[in-house]
Amino acid sequence: MATHPDVDPTLDLTACDREPIHIPGAIQPHGLLLVADAASLTVVAGAGELEARLGDDWLGRSLADLLGQDVGALLDAMPVGPGGTVVGAPVAGYEVAIHRSGQHVLAELEPADDGTRHAGRTLAWLDAVGAGFDRSGTLAALCERAAVAFRELTGFDRVMIYRFRDDDAGCVVAEDRDPALGSFLHHHFPASDIPRQARALYVRNRTRVIPDASYTPAVLRPAGFELTDLSDVAIRSVSPIHLQYLANMGVAASASISIVTEGVLWGLIACHNHSPRAIPREARSIAAALAGDLARQIRAKEEAATYRERLSLRAEEDALRPLLLAAPGIEQVVDTRGEELRRMFDADGFALIRGGEATAIGHVPPAAAMVAFARWIERRDESTVLASRELRRDWPDAAAFGTVAGVLAFRVGDATLLWLRAEQVEEVEWAGNPHKAVPHDPAEQLRPRASFESWRELVRGRSRRWTLEQVEAAHRLRRLLRETRDAGELRRLNAELSATVAEKDAALAQKDLLMREVDHRVQNSLQLVSSFLSIQARDAGPGTVADQLTEARSRLSAVALVHRRLYRDDQIETIDLSRYLAELLDDLKTSLGDGWARAMTTDLAPVLIPTDRAVNIGLIAAELVINATKYAYPGSTGPIAVSLDQHLNRLRLVVADQGVGKATTTEGFGSRMMRAVVQRIDGTVDYRDNEPGLRAVLTAPIEEG
Repeated sequence: MATHPDVDPTLDLTACDREPIHIPGAIQPHGLLLVADAASLTVVAGAGELEARLGDDWLGRSLADLLGQDVGALLDAMPVGPGGTVVGAPVAGYEVAIHRSGQHVLAELEPADDGTRHAGRTLAWLDAVGAGFDRSGTLAALCERAAVAFRELTGFDRVMIYRFRDDDAGCVVAEDRDPALGSFLHHHFPASDIPRQARALYVRNRTRVIPDASYTPAVLRPAGFELTDLSDVAIRSVSPIHLQYLANMGVAASASISIVTEGVLWGLIACHNHSPRAIPREARSIAAALAGDLARQIRAKEEAATYRERLSLRAEEDALRPLLLAAPGIEQVVDTRGEELRRMFDADGFALIRGGEATAIGHVPPAAAMVAFARWIERRDESTVLASRELRRDWPDAAAFGTVAGVLAFRVGDATLLWLRAEQVEEVEWAGNPHKAVPHDPAEQLRPRASFESWRELVRGRSRRWTLEQVEAAHRLRRLLRETRDAGELRRLNAELSATVAEKDAALAQKDLLMREVDHRVQNSLQLVSSFLSIQARDAGPGTVADQLTEARSRLSAVALVHRRLYRDDQIETIDLSRYLAELLDDLKTSLGDGWARAMTTDLAPVLIPTDRAVNIGLIAAELVINATKYAYPGSTGPIAVSLDQHLNRLRLVVADQGVGKATTTEGFGSRMMRAVVQRIDGTVDYRDNEPGLRAVLTAPIEEG
């Protein structure tokens, strides 16, 4: 790093940052300023050649009378918030702009543009320039086009695109100039050249013009208004230090247009002229609009570059993920893919430190230094990633790393991973020696630097900057490595449990086989009993005995059907009640004959239910249907409708006929059996008038309570 023995370390280099440039107490003399009371709109102060332009009696008059327009209506139309400005009608060859400033209303008057701008031609020019911005393939090309366009718009001798860096210093990234002038392209300017409060005003007021840098300020009068806030006044007088700065550069007129992206001052379009030159308000409005388009294009190109970098890093992560998850440890991945890990973050070297030993690839410092650094990292918060381009600022022992100046590092468990970048000696070309920007004597009056001759400085001890996307990718990689470590531990546990799991799986398979065999045999036995009951009912002939045997066979079918489905399906814990009831009713239709089969209709919604409860509901459904066939239509057949639906955690089964209604109150075996089954499933059966006929409604919980 270059040293500067002629700079007094006790000198306050931030004095410019405290200069109250928003309350200069004066304006540039090419314009006029009127200060009126906000409540009465009576003029209480002013600056400039007011008597020559507005008459000797301007003080104390109504602002509306002086301007010849309804100022109140203009104020009502003013945007809310700081920086609000409304443009009025021209007055005596002056353009009028009105602002609010605390308890005052400020009216500034600037000479009107002598030329007439054709709106159509202006819009066409803006459209052509905007299309050129859009076609620029890189940020550098975009800035070059912008410098040419703004010089064409303003007519200044030199136009520079000036970009702020992270340390608030600036660099000229593009320039268009008169060939007779020297170039400031790629020159750096120290942060002190544009103080902090000036940068804040550049965000608030996007354009600023000094038509003649040798002017004598026109002070506010009468006395007492020196502290009026003129932040929004375009003709506000500028700091004497800045005027001397321009004089030292040989600049007679200057203009600046802010480049603001998402509320942040990205840079400036700086315009210099070697003779006095103004930019009228209309031209400044066009410049501000063009600067807004430029800011959007800059943002788009920066986001595109960020997206490409993020996409590349994601692709590297996706390629490493399966390798890391499959490897028994990070060491194996480093051995086989270490070079890919190094290139992933565009590093000059990569190292893994574990157990006091280092595995390294590429340009790296001595192993002992890396182990010492890993111990220092170990004392930090493990969840953080260290990204340093100037390691000597972060680690006291950075000298042990030699020419390695940049480190991206994090810990995972007992391992430390380092990506290393070599020192990149940078030759910075300044527009004058930035370290001579202030006087050596703290008691001496503050003055700007006088020299802008090219001055070069060697900057050492820094590497290439780690990007935000690279740091975010390092965080993701750290999480992935933690997953890898956890996956390895899970693989070890799984290996220990694999034998036990295999034994349990074999036992479960055997149990399942035995259950299927038992169920198959039970189902066959039930089918055999059902066949015997059918034969006996046929042999008994018509009568009570045959009817009872038929009912018993129907009840048995309800049980046998569940076993048949269990034998057929893989899922034995639950069953679709609608499919089960549909098959059960089909069996009943077969046993009852074609007449009843044609008369019976179903509307069954799918309901998943435990198998044992399905058996009970099947018995109830069979009993309700059999009762309907016995009692609803004496000696004949008639409609029977069976429906099933679900509401929340309960089911509803309805068996309805259009017969004679409930004809008997006697309770036989079927009724007693059904009452017991309904109680077992915690349900209820209601008998309602179906108008005509009977409607039996079963409601019950789907799951056992």
